[in-house]
This record gives sequence, structure tokens and C-alpha cells, in this order.
Amino acid sequence: MTMHSSELEETARALVADGKGILAADESTRTMTKRLDSIDVESTEDSRLAFREMLFTTEGAADHISGVILYDETIRQTSSEGPLIPKLLEDLGVIPGIKVDTGAKPLAGSPDETVTEGLDDLRERLAEYRDLGARFAKWRAVIEIAGEELPTRYCIDVNAHALARYAALCQEAGIVPIVEPEVLMDGEHTIDRSEEVTTTTLRQVFTELLDQGVLLEGIVLKPNMLLSGYDCPDQADVQEVATRTLACLRRIVPAAVPGIAFLSGGQSDESASAHLDAMNRLGGVPWELSFSYGRALQAAPLEAWAGQSENAAAAQAAFMHRARCNGAAREGGYTKELETQLVA
Repeated sequence: MTMHSSELEETARALVADGKGILAADESTRTMTKRLDSIDVESTEDSRLAFREMLFTTEGAADHISGVILYDETIRQTSSEGPLIPKLLEDLGVIPGIKVDTGAKPLAGSPDETVTEGLDDLRERLAEYRDLGARFAKWRAVIEIAGEELPTRYCIDVNAHALARYAALCQEAGIVPIVEPEVLMDGEHTIDRSEEVTTTTLRQVFTELLDQGVLLEGIVLKPNMLLSGYDCPDQADVQEVATRTLACLRRIVPAAVPGIAFLSGGQSDESASAHLDAMNRLGGVPWELSFSYGRALQAAPLEAWAGQSENAAAAQAAFMHRARCNGAAREGGYTKELETQLVA
């Protein structure tokens, strides 16, 4: 790992550069098919590539997008311009990344919970992805809140261990790991319960990262924000979410970590931007506060595109708008006025 440490640190810092964040375009074929079905577009290798390449090649997007997380299918595809997708991104000034977990599967001994799998052949896959151009990777652990019983400590522990094993293997291969322990916000739980579970999860994740020798300067943390459960009758406002999320992270995340790229986790486009903006306005933290959004960057352009090539300009304008809003939120400059300024 030491032979790659300077490169890892440089890449990690670049992923959370000022005014920039990460586009998560790593949906599985199954998930992407659902999204295309929603706009009555047949999901094929070509249609999936057409939508993603349209986003990647949006003029000016690299001003706000530092990196793109790709899916296995996409990292191997050739762009319409000729080069492979990772080379296309590099030429645009965007860092190519790759999703490497194989999904959340039922956890033996606690079948109502999941553990993320994909470690068995990860070393070999990382070497291949590095050759294909990937410079960072992503692994998502899923922690579900259900009453006072779930998650179990067992679920948190095994997912934290797997996240750290993944991170260590990534750094061995010269690839920056995005460490994503997502506490789901589905349900009726309060923000207090969100804080309790997120705190326990993050503490165990960093215990494992340190125990397994992961270079903290060469990772990016991708956590959930502290929100009220989406079905909770008492919804915390933007300021409370920002204040409590930062307080939680200050207690746990070492200053050595260069940046925190929040997931959007099913929030509306505007809420994801507003919460990130409020945290950056508060400031006073040792890490960059950035974003790694999927649906919150893609939903608007997907609807505008509707599978029609003649709608590409409108779709790119919608994507650029969301990228600009989140780039502004990175610096505490997101406003309602900016939200309404969609430039065609």
C-alpha cells in the first residue's frame, strides 16, 4: 500500500475538490432497467450507454463533477466518439471509478438483514479495473432500521469488516476506496434513532479501517445524512439535519479523512442540495463536505430525455442544472434563486 500512498491521497483529494462532487452512475442493469421502464424506454446495452454518455459529455459538467462511478458493463463500453468510457472521462477531466460489490444478500443468522458480498475475487477484479482506467471504487453496505430490534450489532460488525477488507484491497491495487455505510432512512424512526444507529455504525467502520491498516488519507467516506425516517410524522428541518449530522461526524470521523461525499438516499433533488448547502454554511470541520449523488443528479435529465435523441440538449441542461446546484451547495452558495435558474 505504501507504494501507492501519494497517488491515493492525491486522487482522494481530487474527488472532493472545491465546488465538485461525484456522479454515481453505477446502477445495476436491473436498477437501470427499472428507471428506463419508467420513461417507456427499452433497456438495452445501447440505451443504457446512450443515457449515461449523454450525461458524461454535458458541456461544463466537469466544472462540478470530479468523478463518475461506473458499473461493470459501462467501464468496458466504447463511447460513440471512439475511446472506451474511462478514457472519455479522463479526456474530459473527470476521474473514472467503478462499483465493485456484488450486492447486499441475506445475512446468515439474521435473514431480515443483509451483508454486502463481493470479496472473494476482488483482488483480481481490482487489478483488471485498474488496467481499464478506474482510479477509485465503491462498496455499499446497507444498514436498515426497524424498531429497536434492527439493526443488530452482528449486522453492523460484519458489514464494517467487509467494508474495511474492500478498502484495504483497493489501496493495495492503487485504487481509492469510497467507503459507503448507508443507514437507510426508510421507516417511521425519529432523527434520534437515525443518530444512534449511524453513530454505532460509523464507529465500527473506523475501528475496522484502522485495525486493517487502511490509509485514511486515501479514502472518501460516503455516509447518509441524519434524517428523520421518511414516514416519521415529526420531520427534522434543514438546519437540524445539518447541525446534527455534522455533530455526529465530528465525534467519529478522523481529521485524516480528506472528504465526506454524502449519498442522497432517496431525498428530493432540492432537499439533497439544501442539506449539503446548510452543512457547508456551518463549516468548522476538518474534511471537505461533498456529494456522491445518483438519482438526485439523474432523475431530472432522465425525464427530460425520455429516450429521444432530439431531447438530448434539454436533458443535458437539466443535468447541468443539478450539477451547478450541488456544486454551489459544496461551497454554501445554494439558493432558491439558483434552483429556479435552469439554463437551456
